[in-house]
Amino acid sequence: MERRSFLKQASAGIAAGAAAAPALAADLPTIKWRCASGFPKTLDAIFGATETVAKRVAAATGGKFQISLFAAGEIVPTPGVLDAVKDGTVECGHAASYWYIGKDPALAFDTALPFGLNSRQQTAWMMEGGGLELMREFFKDYNIHNIPCGNTGTQMGGWFRKEIKSMADMQGLKFRVGGLAGQVLAKLGVVPQQIPPADIYPALEKGTIDATEWIGPYDDQKLGFNRVAKYYYYPGWWEGGPQLSLYVNAKKFAELPKEYQTILEDACLYAHAEMQAAYDVKSPHALKQLIGSGTQLRPFPNDMMAAGYKAAHELYDELAAKNPKFKKIYDNWRKFRDDQLQWFAVAENRFDNFMQATRVAGRSKK
Repeated sequence: MERRSFLKQASAGIAAGAAAAPALAADLPTIKWRCASGFPKTLDAIFGATETVAKRVAAATGGKFQISLFAAGEIVPTPGVLDAVKDGTVECGHAASYWYIGKDPALAFDTALPFGLNSRQQTAWMMEGGGLELMREFFKDYNIHNIPCGNTGTQMGGWFRKEIKSMADMQGLKFRVGGLAGQVLAKLGVVPQQIPPADIYPALEKGTIDATEWIGPYDDQKLGFNRVAKYYYYPGWWEGGPQLSLYVNAKKFAELPKEYQTILEDACLYAHAEMQAAYDVKSPHALKQLIGSGTQLRPFPNDMMAAGYKAAHELYDELAAKNPKFKKIYDNWRKFRDDQLQWFAVAENRFDNFMQATRVAGRSKK
């Protein structure tokens, strides 16, 4: 009898909840936001992340929460995205935080540091390793609520007009490169250059710069770097797992209904996974096409990478000594990275190395 009574009450509750759901949706406000991307529409895998977010947010709210997208330069230029969100010029923006390290080098932790985390480790640090809490505390000074929204995976080292055989070939080389990598490479004699995406190709073509890094085969092929630089180097050791973020004006985020806050963050998480999948699928095909058209694929020399590793950690120690915010995040990040390296050595690396060796051995038998 008690069980029948319980089931009857539960059924009544479910029915009432179902009836209340449409009324609840009807009570939610209609909201229209603008999102300033730091990327052009031609880079569909990256710009596509904001398209995914906007579509899923609209679908989950019955069209009541609309986000209008603006590519780089349409409403604010790439260098102005962070400030535009901070100042409330737009409600949200999509960018790579390491673009803005001139404000504070600690912004690099939100994207990538040289010899840092790969994409899985970056996501793990943000979601479960304390990274998101640390970065959200940091972003409070910028009136921003940051949400991870995309990762490309390890990027390529870039396009070079001449072959790099040793560290000696890097001396005086004018290299377009972003984030803390520029400061690390400067210690090695490189002359780092900060150039907006639209200006990279003509600068490389004219010889204003000697080399450039961008993302990877899929996007690099679209931008045509292979037409003006023959050598394509890997890996981009300064971007083992570069994360993109959706910046949301903190006041505007707080004003959202809780339902909308959850929907927005869930949409970003979906876009985060989708971007990595897109690059993993599209990059191998693009790389084969580049090699087929004459691109010379080269690994960076070991002495360059060893020198870069040493210079990077010297830089981190220098920054931590004079920047308390950097040090607070760095202490957590470095311990997490070291623990992850131990774990990946046990499982992931052994598996990956075996699979690569098997692939090579199988190919040699054909």
